[in-house]
Amino acid sequence: MKEPIGSEEFIAQQKQILAENPECANSQYNLGVVMMRQGKLDEAIPYFEEAIANSGRMFEAWVNLGYIYFKKGELEKVAEANKKAIEIEPRYARGYANLGFAYLQMGQTDEAIEALEKALELNPDIVQAWNNLANAYLQKDDVDKAIEIGEKLVKKAPNFGLGHNNLAFAYYTKGEYDKAIRHVDEAIKHGFQPHPQFLELLDPYRNK
Repeated sequence: MKEPIGSEEFIAQQKQILAENPECANSQYNLGVVMMRQGKLDEAIPYFEEAIANSGRMFEAWVNLGYIYFKKGELEKVAEANKKAIEIEPRYARGYANLGFAYLQMGQTDEAIEALEKALELNPDIVQAWNNLANAYLQKDDVDKAIEIGEKLVKKAPNFGLGHNNLAFAYYTKGEYDKAIRHVDEAIKHGFQPHPQFLELLDPYRNK
C-alpha cells in the first residue's frame, strides 16, 4: 500500500476499485480495516462480510469481526468468528487465543482451556494466553495448576504486572502468603494496580 491506510486518498482508491470490481475481496477487507480503526464498527462489519463472501481464505476478516463483536459485547459471536478463522487457518495461534478468551468470559472453562492450550502449543509467546489459561484453572478451583501456569508466565514475561497480580491471588488462595506478597509487590513495581481490597487482605501477613 503506497498510501497510509485510512487516508482519504487510500479510501477513495479502494472505493474506486470496488466500483470497477464489486467483488474485490482485498479492497473490501481494506475498507473494513479503515472503518474499524476509525471506530465505525457497524460500517466495518459489512465490508468484512463481503470480503469473506468473495474470498475463501480471508481468515483475517473473521478475526477482525471477532474483535468488533468483542467491542460490542457479543461474546458468542466472538467465539464463532474465531472458530471460522481457525477453520480456514488451523495453525493461527491468535485465533485459538481469542477463542479461549471468549469461552473464559462466557464461563465455558473446559473449552477455554482446550483452546488456550492449543494457542500456546502453536505459539508459546502469547503472554495473554498464558494469563487467561491460569485464570481458567482458577475458575476450575485447580489452584496448583493455576500457580504452575502463572509461574511459567512470569518467567516468560517478568515485567507483566497483571500476571504477577493473578499469581499473587492464586498463592493467597492456597495460603502461601509470603509468595502472594512477593508477586503483588512485583505487580505494583511493573505498573499494575492491584485491587485495594486484595492489598488489605495481604496487609496482616506483612512483616510476620
